[in-house]
Amino acid sequence: MTGDVILEARQVSQRFGRFQALGNISAQFRANELCAIIGPNGAGKSTFFNILSGAFAPTTGQVLFKGDDVTGLAQHEYARRGIAKSFQITNVFKQLSAHENVRVALQMRHSRFDFLRPRAALAGLADEADALLARVGLAPLRAKTAADLAHGQQRGLEVAMALAADPRILLMDEPTAGMSPQETTVMMDLIVGLAAQRTVILVEHKMKLVMGICKRLIVLHHGEFLAEGSPDEIRANAEVRRVYLGQS
Repeated sequence: MTGDVILEARQVSQRFGRFQALGNISAQFRANELCAIIGPNGAGKSTFFNILSGAFAPTTGQVLFKGDDVTGLAQHEYARRGIAKSFQITNVFKQLSAHENVRVALQMRHSRFDFLRPRAALAGLADEADALLARVGLAPLRAKTAADLAHGQQRGLEVAMALAADPRILLMDEPTAGMSPQETTVMMDLIVGLAAQRTVILVEHKMKLVMGICKRLIVLHHGEFLAEGSPDEIRANAEVRRVYLGQS
């Protein structure tokens, strides 16, 4: 059962010059909800993701977190409030070990306002990093350099780094992009587990995949809101079938 609304977009739109990428989208996301934003290529999914995650402010409209207007806040303010994200393109420190990657992410959280404190004095970070690696199934690979991890493992490492911020909301852009079927299964199992403790919002083009794990789907098309509902409701929606599945 989901809780109160934790993140809300109110009539957000985005223009890039003369191009209208997103038009007046409104959506609500509740606590401990697993929701996916889907749609065909060019639907506006990534633009909406960037607005929700604070990558850039919408041209018009508002984004609210726990009722507070966070529209246009700096990225570090989003992270401080508890909104974390992982991207379609893996973003890890390739030259560092898996453990070092997560420890660096933890240091960013624990020492944000304590710049003069020696990093070695931050007790417990090593254990916390190991716990996060275990959470994403990478504990046996803690000493392996990130560059030497398989693609799916690098994506898992990025999730561990995002979790280091102890987020209330985790936004994930195409979390299974480029993954093998086995890696995809591992990632989706991880996402389901994560959603038991926080809100998880996916941007994903694999409709069949997200329908198997998400309670609610939001469908965009040409930058406009098309439909919203449970997987069964989306399957039964004639307009979704027409524009997304190519059915008449």
